[in-house]
Amino acid sequence: MGHVGPHVQLRPLGGGREWDADPARLERVPVSTALRPLVAEANARSRKGER
Repeated sequence: MGHVGPHVQLRPLGGGREWDADPARLERVPVSTALRPLVAEANARSRKGER
């Protein structure tokens, strides 16, 4: 999301309240890993005939 002072502000992918994190304790997540739950949800909706 951004950073304020020494902390990074994060927010869940699906939205929600942000929180402060120590940048030294963060690690990058591959895009495929981050998107996996969203793709699974879209596939489940598709199987049910939903959009």
